Amino acid sequence: MPTDPKETSSAASSAASSTEPPTQPPQQTRLANPNAALRKGKNGGWRSPSGRQRHAGPMASVARWLRIIGPGVITGAADDDPSGIGTYSQAGASFGRSQLWLALYMLPMLIAVQEMCARIGLVTDSGIAAVVRKSYSRWLLFSVVALVVIANTLNIGADLGAMAATVQLFLPYAPYLAIVFVLALGILLLEVFVSYRRYAVVLKILSLSLLAYIATGLIVGGNSLTLLQATFIPSIQFTPAFLALVVGVLGTTISPYLFFWQASEEVEELKEEAGESTNAPDSGVRLRHRLHDLRIDTALGMVFSEIATWFIIFTTGSVLFTHGVTTITTADQAASALEPLVHTFPQAGFLAKTIFALGIFGVGLLGVPVLAGSAGYAVAEAFHWSEGLGKTANQARGFYAVIALATGVGMLLNFLHINPIQALVYSAIINGVVAVPLLIVLLLIANNRKIMGAQTNGPLANIVGIATTLAMMAAAVGMFVTFFLP
Repeated sequence: MPTDPKETSSAASSAASSTEPPTQPPQQTRLANPNAALRKGKNGGWRSPSGRQRHAGPMASVARWLRIIGPGVITGAADDDPSGIGTYSQAGASFGRSQLWLALYMLPMLIAVQEMCARIGLVTDSGIAAVVRKSYSRWLLFSVVALVVIANTLNIGADLGAMAATVQLFLPYAPYLAIVFVLALGILLLEVFVSYRRYAVVLKILSLSLLAYIATGLIVGGNSLTLLQATFIPSIQFTPAFLALVVGVLGTTISPYLFFWQASEEVEELKEEAGESTNAPDSGVRLRHRLHDLRIDTALGMVFSEIATWFIIFTTGSVLFTHGVTTITTADQAASALEPLVHTFPQAGFLAKTIFALGIFGVGLLGVPVLAGSAGYAVAEAFHWSEGLGKTANQARGFYAVIALATGVGMLLNFLHINPIQALVYSAIINGVVAVPLLIVLLLIANNRKIMGAQTNGPLANIVGIATTLAMMAAAVGMFVTFFLP
């Protein structure tokens, strides 16, 4: 990414100030090794030999949480992209609150899988595709990468279409294709030309878009006891339509592009902190601290994601299903259908529609670059190209070319009037198929001491990981059955 003059100036002033005598560290600070000296950290805090900064002042907790929030929260928010919102909305509209329990029971699966991916990236300093390239079969690597790129591109097209349709809810005379073009170009320019440090901040802010679905659910309201029963007690209907949507929700939530993205972003964070150098191995203490923060970040992101999923199913199930609106094919349809049906208070319908639609647009701005970025990481790592959002377009040409190609083809799908719902069906099938062998590979990597050293899976991670793989395997079979059978 291009160097920011302000950042260069800041770095120069920081270097100049380093010649001044350091102030004394707080006397009350205790170290595990009393003879070890504290060294000055950022923002006036102190950093111990383990690398952890000890902040002074009442903002210490806030600063620490802001530091912890990163790839996990961004990944969790990106999981609820417009195409995912469309799937969750259809689940609620078709079967009411009968599938609310999925949000709860998918949570441990999602946390376990994404924690594995993040840990692999942190420990190996490599993305998933790079680790597979070094340790496993090339045919497996290229097969998985090709399918992920195809699925991501279809998803990008559907997300851009949903975002454009959402804009038309408020600007009905705005030309659809022009909106798609502007959105695709704007997202691509941000991803390519904004420095990683600033772009990561943008992605974190966009993660707050998920709050829109919580707000919409609060406007709708509901019976607490009924909601608790629907959340904790699974309700299963053995019909093709119900099972197909269960499969769709599972496949949309646990998607391969999230695996590639979070692992690679952990590496980006390491490079950012180490000044583009990740060759020196972390000390054991510092690595444990990083893993601790990584797990908090991942758990927060996945909990945030599944809370949003729960509220989307709850909102559409409580409003649309109750009023007989049982067919929702896109996220923007769900938003527009809410307005005439929500009567909690004056203008509640318009407010619900507006907030729901803003959420679609916000997570679309987050989801599209994540989809394109994960495709770029997968291809670049597979071919051992220079890659990373921390690099400029000249330093990582192949990486950014893949991002541009995936975004451009996704945009063209809308210009060619390819049915976005059919595209999502194919994308879901591909994701369901790719997820199974990829989950098996992730489990093999995460249990391989030659790759992971002492940071291999524990018993609980293996139990949940294997259960997730079996569930995704059943989902893949279910996808084929429900797709090919009438």
